[in-house]
Order: sequence, then C-alpha cells, then structure tokens
Amino acid sequence: MLLTIDVGNTRIKAAVFEENTLTEVFIFTKESLLDEVQTILKNFPEIENLVVASVGTIEKKEFLSLENKMKIHFITQESAFPFTNAYSTPKTLGIDRMVLAAGAVLQFPNQHRLVIDAGTCITYDFIDDNNTYFGGAISPGIRLRYQTLNDYTAKLPLLTKKDPYHFIGNSTEEAMHSGVINGVALEIDGFIELYQSQYAKFIIILTGGDAEFLAKRLKNTIFANSNFLLESLNQTFQYNQK
Repeated sequence: MLLTIDVGNTRIKAAVFEENTLTEVFIFTKESLLDEVQTILKNFPEIENLVVASVGTIEKKEFLSLENKMKIHFITQESAFPFTNAYSTPKTLGIDRMVLAAGAVLQFPNQHRLVIDAGTCITYDFIDDNNTYFGGAISPGIRLRYQTLNDYTAKLPLLTKKDPYHFIGNSTEEAMHSGVINGVALEIDGFIELYQSQYAKFIIILTGGDAEFLAKRLKNTIFANSNFLLESLNQTFQYNQK
C-alpha cells in the first residue's frame, strides 16, 4: 500500500492507495502532521511507501522521523515526468502543477488537456496531445479573494464562500458573494473559451478544494475530481518506479 501526501499552502491532504485504487482521503493541518500520519499507519499497517509533494512550508526533515516505518519518496523537479517541459522558467514551476500535469498525461493520453486547480490560488495548466507542457495562468482563489476584500478595505467584512442569491447583490454581503463567486466562475469559463479559440478539442480537469463547489456553476463540460492531485501523486510515483 502507498500513502500520498500533498502539502498545500493552507492544509495537508493525504490518501491511501492499494495500487491505483484510492482507499481513503484525509485532510488535516500542518501542526498535526506527524500525529495524523501515525494514526494512518496504525489503521493501515500494510503501507510500505510514502510519497510527498509540497508547495507549503514543511521541511523534508519533518518526515524523516518516519523513515523507520516506510520508504519515503519526495517528488521534486528532478523527478521523472511524462511530458516535455516548455515553461520558460522551469525552476519556478510549482511541483503541484507538475504533478497535476503528469496525472493529466497519464490518465488522459493522446489528447489536449487543461487542468484547473481551484485552491488557495487558481492555476491553469495546459498540456498538448504531444505531451508538451506549455504553462497557463495563476490567479487568487475564492478564500483569498474574500480575505483580500477584508484586508484591504476599512469596512468590508471577512466572509466565507456562499452561493449568491442573484448576480445583482442587494446588500453589501450579497454583493461580495456575487463578486467573488460569479467572478471566479466567469473567469474560469473565460479562460476555457480562450483555449477553445486555439484548440478545437481538449479535456478539462477541474480539481482542488473548491472543485465541487464550482463545478455546477460552470457552463463548460468538465471532469471534476477534487482528489486529482493525490491520484496524480500516486501515478507519478508509479511512473518513476518504472
């Protein structure tokens, strides 16, 4: 069995895999990392490998205390990936975006792919049918937009995501919900239309913590999977083993 861990900007997600079958998903804070992993290992003693990708602030050394329990593998920019990287600044490309691109190539071969990761930031990553990674875009995610409205104004409150009743907000809070939620949905649809103007056909993969919340608001047909990064971590590990 395999344990994958995605260290994000705001939280940690983990998943247990039996080969390519996802068994269970866990979400926890960075402060509880070791305790949570110990609990997972207690419940799944068959785990032999831990695969880690991190864009957060947790150092590798924090995982090394687990070396006596299983083999630890860090996915880095030096790992093998199933695509040609045409990004002009490859050293600045986040490992999460690289893993998502790898998962898109391995799960959806021989076609154009657009991966949209709706988390703290919203990232767009495009890989063509020749398995060339070109890049994409980065913008603030839902929570970050709400936080920015509160941080950089004197009187706007800090809200959490909520469906706006109408695109015309009839109160300050409803106007904020409309601006943030409709703004994100229109942004995503707008980016998809830009890609459609250049590429006749491609698969759209929507993932991240806000994937399920946003999926029903988008007018384009998408493949929504909030665990796509965890699955891609497993597949990237298997690809490196081969």
